[in-house]
Amino acid sequence: MISFGCSNSNQSSDNEVISNQNNSSQQSLQNNQENSAGNNSQDNNNSQSNPQQSQITDNDNSQNKTGQYVICIDPGHQAKGDMSQEPVGPGSSETKFKVSWGTQGVSTNIPEYELTLSASKILKSYLEQMGFKVIMTRETNDVNITNSERATFANENNADLVIRIHADGSEDQSVSGASLHIPAQNGQYTSKIYPKSNECAEIMMASMRQAGFKVNNIYQRSDLTGFNWSEVPAVLVEMGYMSNPEEDQNVTDILSRKDDEEYS
Repeated sequence: MISFGCSNSNQSSDNEVISNQNNSSQQSLQNNQENSAGNNSQDNNNSQSNPQQSQITDNDNSQNKTGQYVICIDPGHQAKGDMSQEPVGPGSSETKFKVSWGTQGVSTNIPEYELTLSASKILKSYLEQMGFKVIMTRETNDVNITNSERATFANENNADLVIRIHADGSEDQSVSGASLHIPAQNGQYTSKIYPKSNECAEIMMASMRQAGFKVNNIYQRSDLTGFNWSEVPAVLVEMGYMSNPEEDQNVTDILSRKDDEEYS
């Protein structure tokens, strides 16, 4: 899914890219889940810059870092959604579902929460091999962890970065491709974590595209509870569209092969 370029580690190999290749250029649409763009998403105006020229660990804060970098992986959703409400940000009177149900594969019938956990476990293994300390917001599907609690978990564990793993859905089955979502630059709660989040997303997108995968764009988000409660730079990865029959099958097949390689 990602070549982890947000550190001083060497660029990972092509087999660390877990997404579906597609040569079309149709822009990503968002679904109606908590991680959908809705009317609050905007394209990242800086997405055409050269992210390889800078790395997050080159900034002042990262230069003071000692010990292992801590990456928090958040596998999106869970077996049962929680439709009760929670504030979208600290002190906010606006509320949203605590955690939505997610989508489901049209070809595989695999629910998003299973796909995201499988991808997250593979990503965890790769990152640990690269020398990172990795923590996960969940390691099973039978949990009830709200989006604000997931962000708080990363905050309290002093994570350096949060990678949120999701899959997309659309009523239009022809829509395809991965996309990256980051905290909004001018968001009420997210402006402080935007720079590092954007820098990492830029590097991730460049690496994925260089490997031949379709990445629609980077989208700034001010409406996501998981971003608004976060004190940690974060990138949400939409691996592809489970509503696209071919992409649904391809992403699932890739994850199955990677899982087999991991345990062979």
